[in-house]
Amino acid sequence: MTVNKDAHSPLIPNLLLTIAGGLEYLKLKLASRNPARTQANTLRSILEYGKDTVFGKEHRFSYILEAGNDVDLFHRYQECISVMEYEDYRPYVNRMKEGETDVLFQGRPLLYATTSGATGEPKWIPISKKYLRGVYGKLNKAWLYILYKNRPKVFTGYIVSVVGKQIEGYTTDGTIYGSVSGFTQARCPGFVRNLYVSPNDIYRIEDYTARNYAIMRMGIERNVTLVVAANPSTMVEMQHNVDHWWDEYVTDIEQGTMSEKVDIPADIREACSPYLKPNPERAAELRLLKEKYGQVQPKHFWPNLQVLSTWKCGNTCIYLDKLAGAYPETMLHQEFAYFSSECRAGLALDDSIETALFTHMHYFEFRKAEDYDKQDARIYQLSELVEGEKYCPLVTTFSGLYRYNMNDIIQATSPFMNTPRIHMVQKVNGIVSITGEKLYEGQFISAVNKAVEAIGLELTYYVAYANLENSRYDMYFEFADQTTTQQEADDFGRIVDENLKSLNIEYAAKRDSFRLGQPVSFRLRANSFDTFKQEYLSVTHADASRFKPNVLAQDEFKHSIVSRLTLE
Repeated sequence: MTVNKDAHSPLIPNLLLTIAGGLEYLKLKLASRNPARTQANTLRSILEYGKDTVFGKEHRFSYILEAGNDVDLFHRYQECISVMEYEDYRPYVNRMKEGETDVLFQGRPLLYATTSGATGEPKWIPISKKYLRGVYGKLNKAWLYILYKNRPKVFTGYIVSVVGKQIEGYTTDGTIYGSVSGFTQARCPGFVRNLYVSPNDIYRIEDYTARNYAIMRMGIERNVTLVVAANPSTMVEMQHNVDHWWDEYVTDIEQGTMSEKVDIPADIREACSPYLKPNPERAAELRLLKEKYGQVQPKHFWPNLQVLSTWKCGNTCIYLDKLAGAYPETMLHQEFAYFSSECRAGLALDDSIETALFTHMHYFEFRKAEDYDKQDARIYQLSELVEGEKYCPLVTTFSGLYRYNMNDIIQATSPFMNTPRIHMVQKVNGIVSITGEKLYEGQFISAVNKAVEAIGLELTYYVAYANLENSRYDMYFEFADQTTTQQEADDFGRIVDENLKSLNIEYAAKRDSFRLGQPVSFRLRANSFDTFKQEYLSVTHADASRFKPNVLAQDEFKHSIVSRLTLE
């Protein structure tokens, strides 16, 4: 592989994206004009695609398609298929993994996206050819077009992208499984692929410190104008890597090398070699930045950065403060959009956190958030959502998911054309109930933020776990000032407790009646989140690029890791 010497010229990318991406964006606009009609047409198309499959025959897709109108179509669909959890799909997926065809959709999957499951066994999400080409092919172009539309200079430089490992292994029938983002990036259009600062091989590096080193060693050498990393915590880690390894970076850039101090396999080093040429001029610039600023940040080594694309809502928002002031003021920090292995639901169109949904590629249903655990809850169509209300989405896709419970809580927001947009609030598993209080992760985040404002103690990380044995919440705080005393931590925790009482009347009732004990506060060591993440990933082998730990949870395994990171 050779590096494109013309990579800084935006002419070809901009022209192609204006044509191909502009067309897909126009289709999105047209689909969003009449959401009820579009959703009915999309559901019919998905059912037609799956009617001759094992699942389609078992669940009477042909009967559903005989509906005489859209309302009857929706009713028949709900009649024939219950709300589905992943474990309901596992037997079908297992048959597909053994090589059986036409099980959930026509033919076989092109790949499986693997992600963590509620039972501890990974979820295997089948990705069909139709879904990959439609959502990750055509609609990816719309995403790139939106980047260009918002920041016309976004493709004048290089791209830093952090994705998962595209191939983790193969199923019995030889189908690959791994990260869908890694798979699609490796197969993106050539004019985009030539803009990446590093080869796709670097995502095979097992050691995350070494992987981050490789990405940033090649990244800070270049004029980067676009950074894509789903989780903002990834960019926090990258900065830690920069702080620790800066001198090594500069030496490597000067000499055209990759430090032997980091664990990078020989074949991956070889794949990186075309990207590594002696660059003493850039090394001199970087040394001057260190002399001038002390801590060198992205706004210094990437002054022309146009767009940073990460999640900005849900529990990832707690990392945004760590990024504040580190990037160029003129940069657009764009929401990565409502996106998971199961469903790339849409894209963000501007600097808001709102996702415009791909109504022409997915069928969406919703239950109100307060009814998340009610099997007979009323089902709402997309066109029925009320702005400001919270819901739990069910998705139906061209990849064999039917009425699939995303186990998320979203909020309906302002419309795009005539279709409500949404944004992520939290995972349903971010709702914890020890004795019926139903405490929301968002409430805990709000309570902590109010305590920070009230008392002035800055936090760098925090998390709380349900302690069922003692009927209380254990709250862990990493204070920026590591000399913060236990007494100060206890006082801070009491303010959080009072804030929770004001935010959740059931929590207040359970506390006042002593059914819930007073929360206990613990102080965490410095860099506890990084330590926690490394230990968790080393055991679970989860995809680091999509690591989204709850800051409120009932999880004994994670709790046990965090509890070992406390100060005496």
